[in-house]
Amino acid sequence: MEINVHPQWKLCLQGPHEFYFKNLSQKRRAMEKNGDNRKLRVCVATCNRADYSKLAPIMFGIKMEPEFFELDVVVLGSHLIDDYGNTYRMIEQDDFDINTRLHTIVRGEDEAAMVESVGLALVKLPDVLNRLKPDIMIVHGDRFDALALATSAALMNIRILHIEGGEVSGTIDDSIRHAITKLAHYHVCCTRSAEQHLISMCEDHDRILLAGCPSYDKLLSAKNKDYMSIIRMWLGDDVKSKDYIVALQHPVTTDIKHSIKMFELTLDALISFNKRTLVLFPNIDAGSKEMVRVMRKKGIEHHPNFRAVKHVPFDQFIQLVAHAGCMIGNSSCGVREVGAFGTPVINLGTRQIGRETGENVLHVRDADTQDKILQALHLQFGKQYPCSKIYGDGNAVPRILKFLKSIDLQEPLQKKFCFPPVKENISQDIDHILETLSALAVDLGGTNLRVAIVSMKGEIVKKYTQFNPKTYEERINLILQMCVEAAAEAVKLNCRILGVGISTGGRVNPREGVVLHSTKLIQEWNSVDLRTPLSDTLHLPVWVDNDGNCAALAERKFGQGKGLENFVTLITGTGIGGGIIHQHELIHGSSFCAAELGHLVVSLDGPDCSCGSHGCIEAYASGMALQREAKKLHDEDLLLVEGMSVPKDEAVSAVHLIQAAKLGNVKAQSILRTAGTALGLGVVNILHTINPSLVILSGVLAGHYIHIVKDVIRQQALSSVQDVDVVVSDLVDPALLGAASMVLDYTTRRIC
Repeated sequence: MEINVHPQWKLCLQGPHEFYFKNLSQKRRAMEKNGDNRKLRVCVATCNRADYSKLAPIMFGIKMEPEFFELDVVVLGSHLIDDYGNTYRMIEQDDFDINTRLHTIVRGEDEAAMVESVGLALVKLPDVLNRLKPDIMIVHGDRFDALALATSAALMNIRILHIEGGEVSGTIDDSIRHAITKLAHYHVCCTRSAEQHLISMCEDHDRILLAGCPSYDKLLSAKNKDYMSIIRMWLGDDVKSKDYIVALQHPVTTDIKHSIKMFELTLDALISFNKRTLVLFPNIDAGSKEMVRVMRKKGIEHHPNFRAVKHVPFDQFIQLVAHAGCMIGNSSCGVREVGAFGTPVINLGTRQIGRETGENVLHVRDADTQDKILQALHLQFGKQYPCSKIYGDGNAVPRILKFLKSIDLQEPLQKKFCFPPVKENISQDIDHILETLSALAVDLGGTNLRVAIVSMKGEIVKKYTQFNPKTYEERINLILQMCVEAAAEAVKLNCRILGVGISTGGRVNPREGVVLHSTKLIQEWNSVDLRTPLSDTLHLPVWVDNDGNCAALAERKFGQGKGLENFVTLITGTGIGGGIIHQHELIHGSSFCAAELGHLVVSLDGPDCSCGSHGCIEAYASGMALQREAKKLHDEDLLLVEGMSVPKDEAVSAVHLIQAAKLGNVKAQSILRTAGTALGLGVVNILHTINPSLVILSGVLAGHYIHIVKDVIRQQALSSVQDVDVVVSDLVDPALLGAASMVLDYTTRRIC
């Protein structure tokens, strides 16, 4: 099946840089032709020690090319607060001229203070941007300060280059990061997944650069320096490489109370672990003040095994984590930068839950006990993992500079969004109001694949039938094709499709929409996720269940089980299946194996069954069993009687056995009686075990067995269950109707 892809989205199939730089060089040639060679005025705004570690390599690169760029540096946020190390000084030590210092932090370290800090930055930034008049502002990451920067620049018609967009982590940071993405005009991302996320967010691929993380340019060349002097300076003269821990933990703004408790447990675990530990103070997010109180309450700043510091210069911090025995906490540095050295990391809680990580990271999602964290320390401390380059290859800055040089300031400032194609919206008219609520029903049988549009009343509006292919690929493609065609036809038939229900043979996990194990009749159909491809293609909810269960659901909604609290359905067809309704609900069992009624054993020395056992009901009463017996009779010339014939090109089947019995063939009649007796004994077992109020026989053989089953019940069942009624289903397509009922029952509950 051919799938049409939006042209912008096809670009993701190309290499990470090939398409991009081809485009950029074309733009640069056009600019040079027009004589537009003036310097690009770039404003880099940094808010804290973390974002400066990513922005500094870019700033150095810009500074090294004065013929192309003019650099303005704006410092704000926690850089200018003494409690957080006055980290603006490291910018000065790097020999950058700070054009503007903006005090934007409202102290309080709670949610309100974060909001007020954003507001204060929004008040102060317009004057600065009016004075500097940058061509482009570079903003990093997902901090609340960065949101204020991006908002100000966007509203003042200043182009924005966002670093590290498209990533997924946790807490409010995700929302802020994606909000900045929507404000930004250009994007530099670090991983292929991040690039795909940006494309999925409808950002223009022409303005996305997969460059890698700028900090990796420094990380990957940092390990050969003299590191022991740095370790001794921060942790003491008696500390050896790989025999200390670096701890860096921040508050989780969406669950401050829990994050403070987790920090307390972390410190307790570190005290018990009894290794020298460098603890960095948390960032300025809401909850950080309480975390500092926890540190002081436990005496961390005066504990002989701990060194508590507000800030470590990035060059030195690199050496400390590169040679640590372990890093613990919830900082993005742990799951991003530290992987470059293979240092073991323990990531606590949910703050980085969506990040891509290397194998060096051990996640402790529910860090709710000291023992759990302590166990993680014992598992990780002192290990050495392979170095990971998920976030960069050390060449990000040259790519970013080339990207900046390509920006055409003559291009319209207004952003373009590349939305995937959508169908034209249907106007709200009388036909739309009166459309028929319906479901797409799929029945996967051993021979045929059927798809139907089924109305809320159980009417099959339209049905499509194809032979069921033998391979997985052909089968899944045919299902998708038939469902897409049926959904399109439903619009013409004024049917509103609410979802897709699938009935299939085998054992099914309906919670996940996965076929766990199939019958022998359907090949290549084990561990198959049916829900995901159908849901992704049709954008509809999808339900999947076993065909026996679907038959019971059909009876509950449309058939003779309607309104009954407890009943059992037995399907008699190629195989024998069933479904159990108890207290109005379908029973699936602990491993989704309930109601395998065809494999109730009714004889200890009976014929072999397809399940590997013998003496099962299915070995006696299924269509396959009757076909087996018919072939035996035919081979012995005992099947055909007067008035019967079997063409040479036609296989002997259960149909011929039933025909022979009707025409007086005594042996055929005996086989059918034995089969019906086996089924009847199974029903007796069901009556004694479940005690339903009704048993419904469904399928093509039900009418041939009903009288024999009732005779067996009269002869073999306890008197207390002999009054239970056994009936033949009057539903024509129970599998399709049952598949539809999964959709329609859910929708009915939701609407009512």
